[in-house]
Amino acid sequence: MGLSEPVRWGVLSTAHINDKVLAGAAESDRVDVLAVASRDWARAEAYVRERGLERAYGSYAGLLADPDVEAVYISLPNSLHVEWSIRALEAGKHVLCEKPMSRRAADVERAFAAAERAERFLMEAFMYRHNPQTAKLVELVAGGAIGRLRLVRAAFSFPLADSVNVRLNAELEGGGLMDVGCYCVSGARLLAGEPERVYAEQVPSASGVDELLSGTMRFPGDVVAEIDSGLVLPTRDELEAIGEEGSLFLDDPWHCTRPVIEHRTADGVEKIELEPVDSYRLELENLSDAVRGEGEPLLGRDDALGQARAIEALYRSAEEGKPSRASE
Repeated sequence: MGLSEPVRWGVLSTAHINDKVLAGAAESDRVDVLAVASRDWARAEAYVRERGLERAYGSYAGLLADPDVEAVYISLPNSLHVEWSIRALEAGKHVLCEKPMSRRAADVERAFAAAERAERFLMEAFMYRHNPQTAKLVELVAGGAIGRLRLVRAAFSFPLADSVNVRLNAELEGGGLMDVGCYCVSGARLLAGEPERVYAEQVPSASGVDELLSGTMRFPGDVVAEIDSGLVLPTRDELEAIGEEGSLFLDDPWHCTRPVIEHRTADGVEKIELEPVDSYRLELENLSDAVRGEGEPLLGRDDALGQARAIEALYRSAEEGKPSRASE
């Protein structure tokens, strides 16, 4: 499916994640990244020049005032996601907000209320959800490939050596769960639904954010998920759906650069290999298609709200030292 005209995008911030998004956009004839904004005009101008883009803005508000920009990708620090999503929506832009949208469900509610008032799309940017590997996993579980689903295991960690990294900044809502653990939460929810209750233990860093968090999530139908995330562990990224008749194991569930699903049963291991596809391109195209009236956003209010509720409950449990209901 091709669009008669690509959707014109702007980017708020010059964060490192942008380069992956820009690479995905460059592969698509449905996406045109027009402008980038920074709080510093010289930085924005250099960024645009180095990447061959057209327009630089020395303020986020300046980009939002550009009438040619139809949609914005927000890759600001976590604490600024909701504020600038709402400002972009109120400026008439569609919004792709980098994950996690917020650690508070009430903030997610406010953001989607703003999207509804503005009659614009808002989507949380979990790029792996758009990848064919993820769709195949869901299809296999739903199709009974492992029998009744009973357990989900999800892990995502890496060693962070930079002590001043934004991920360790409490004021900007950093932490391992917010940075990488949110993928584990999302993967568990994708397979098992919305959790009924959760329990978590965290180890705080010197700055106060969680450098290590491990959690258990209980879902309807007697499904349990075990998740862990950390900024002080070796690089690990795994997702496994375990049923009563086998399991489906993904060694690269989040980046999806080597998409292979191992179907493990008593008879052995079958490797289901898929063609690599750029997840960032797919998520940009998904929202661009929706903007042009040629599709629907894959992820909307219900998913973002469920995600925030689960994260909020995990942090609440870790802080209080007792199980917490995810719907509170």
